Amino acid sequence: MLKNDDPKNFRVEKDSLGEVKVPADKLWGAQTQRSLENFKIGVEKMPIEVILAFALMKKGCAIANMKLGMIEKNMGEAICVACDEITGREHDGEFPLSVWQTGSGTQTNMNLNEVIAARASQICGVKVHPNDHVNCSQSSNDTFPSAIHITAVNSVEDNVIPSLKNLRDEICVKSDEFSDIVKVGRTHLQDAAPLTLGQEFSGYAAMCERCEAMIKSALPHAKTLALGGTAVGTGLNCHPEFGALAASEISVLAGKKFVSADNKFHALTSHDEIVMLHSGLKALAADLMKIANDIRLLGSGPRCGIGELFLPENEPGSSIMPGKVNPTQCEALSMVAVQVIANDTAVALAASQGNFELNVYMPVLIHNFLQSARLLADAMDSFRVNCVAGIRANRDVIDNYARNSIMNVTALAPHIGYDRAAKIAQKAARDGVSLRQAAVESGVSGEDFDLFVDLKKMCNIK
Repeated sequence: MLKNDDPKNFRVEKDSLGEVKVPADKLWGAQTQRSLENFKIGVEKMPIEVILAFALMKKGCAIANMKLGMIEKNMGEAICVACDEITGREHDGEFPLSVWQTGSGTQTNMNLNEVIAARASQICGVKVHPNDHVNCSQSSNDTFPSAIHITAVNSVEDNVIPSLKNLRDEICVKSDEFSDIVKVGRTHLQDAAPLTLGQEFSGYAAMCERCEAMIKSALPHAKTLALGGTAVGTGLNCHPEFGALAASEISVLAGKKFVSADNKFHALTSHDEIVMLHSGLKALAADLMKIANDIRLLGSGPRCGIGELFLPENEPGSSIMPGKVNPTQCEALSMVAVQVIANDTAVALAASQGNFELNVYMPVLIHNFLQSARLLADAMDSFRVNCVAGIRANRDVIDNYARNSIMNVTALAPHIGYDRAAKIAQKAARDGVSLRQAAVESGVSGEDFDLFVDLKKMCNIK
């Protein structure tokens, strides 16, 4: 720890409120230091993904300002170099602020402005001001919303969707592998008509595919930027062409198409785009919970459960019961789903708050969004590699269940009527005999039973 009474360890910075001691080895300035001292809340720091998006955005803004003649070329170029250093992860230690700060993210915006200005001043040899130059044509009120949109889009396109596609592909492999395995279906936790294990897994693959489509449908809305609105949406102190030009430059830098929001008043006060995008993550979490629960139930046992699947044995499952192995990947994935669904409430509540021209719950909104995206991507990768890829079918158990299911009687109903078929099913259950025996004893010929109760035909496969 630095000692406040040792002048060698500190320098004095000034802002509109006066003088502040700042650690001598840090690039940040007075406003960052004030935030660091005034918001000692929790352990959650502003996510590095937000910082990197901010730096990319600040570079795009500097290029736009240079083209519009708003800042001098040497300053603008130095700002760009400083931003490149930040996105290159050379200055991660310069961004220490808590998530639990001002709801507009002003202190994080100024943290970026101060660090970029200090570094740019070193690069170009002239004084670059954090507000006048780095923050030129901008306000925290339009930069933070823009940064969180860039961050959210990056996290989804670069992490969630690739992991989701990889999981879907692995499930498709299993669906093909299991395409010929006829098994009993289950509805209401009771025996139902048969299907193939491959068909069951195809449903899981379709969940992934549909979730991907729903998430992608929300992305264009999140690719709108508030830049150009400045403080309240009017564009005060901003060149009229700045918003569109900055969005264009950011698109080039990000490799993704961002556009200037049509209505800046909406862009500053509403975050419905992030709510919609996160709702896609929630839908994915719900499906992943369903998949994880199905797989761990189908793999339950090994002798006293359903036991239709063999799941990979990755680690011992008990500190007291030797030889026990648990469906840990399913458990981890389902816990992630719980967290994401809970995060959706936080995102929605945060987006609903703030008064008049500005939402002031943005840091908590993006904190929860990024946690969801990060957890989903990581959990899907882990589940794919450590569970799905190693799943094997227990063909003997599956075949025994399928052949002995009383609900195979469903195939008889079109030929002998629902009521007569129901009586045969009830007789088989009551007398503890096979469905075939009950049918024959009820007057159905064995030849007709074998003709009508064809499990593969019941699964609609040849």
